[in-house]
Amino acid sequence: MNRINKLFQEKKENILSIYFCAGTPTLEGTVNIIETLEKNGVDLIEIGIPFSDPMADGVVIQNAATQALKNGMSLKLLFSQLKDIRKRVHIPLAFMGYLNPIMQYGFENFCKDCNTCGIDGVIIPDLPFKDYQQYYREIAEKYDVRIIMLITPETSEERVRQIDDNTDGFIYMVSSAATTGAQKDFDEQKQAYFRKINGMDLRNPRLVGFGISNKATFDAACANASGAIIGSKFVTLLRETRDPAAAIQQLLSLIR
Repeated sequence: MNRINKLFQEKKENILSIYFCAGTPTLEGTVNIIETLEKNGVDLIEIGIPFSDPMADGVVIQNAATQALKNGMSLKLLFSQLKDIRKRVHIPLAFMGYLNPIMQYGFENFCKDCNTCGIDGVIIPDLPFKDYQQYYREIAEKYDVRIIMLITPETSEERVRQIDDNTDGFIYMVSSAATTGAQKDFDEQKQAYFRKINGMDLRNPRLVGFGISNKATFDAACANASGAIIGSKFVTLLRETRDPAAAIQQLLSLIR
């Protein structure tokens, strides 16, 4: 069974997914960050593929991607760093990246290498759902790679149900139509959106992302989904401490 599916089968609530950008703060630190996050109880890790134009991301992750590219990170190097990751790490791993570098690598080669090194899913913010259905779904399923689609408060109920019917793993529920970045709390409008999606009785579990940085936002996300995704806050702490253990411990102290 795919590790993402297994996670959601075994754990129904308070799932913590952490995003970081591969290649920063150091080029060679990717594996150490992953191992450290697992040791500190993180349930799922999203490994960012740096890209020069990350349109869904705020300043923090944009800067991390820029630094990673300056450090020399590439998709080819990332795969080479992760080739033995499954000898030591057992939790689900997903890539988060944009279509351009994946297409340059070759989508089938990409999915094949994901399968080989143990990447369970891929989040591609700029992949249109129609294109996923028409061109990419069959290839991803061939290599047991879950393509995780995003929904926002502007996504129609019809599209949400189409995504739910035609994807597997989990649905990435974006808290707002804005870019990534830490927020102090979620207003009533956002929480009403969470409740609305929760009330649709979808087949797939959901994780809430964008803006989660403290106990209030983490609890609000977990109240109406299986858990939360934290990116910008962890990336900031990692940049400041340059120590993944210190960064995740500080983050855990903020959300619990």
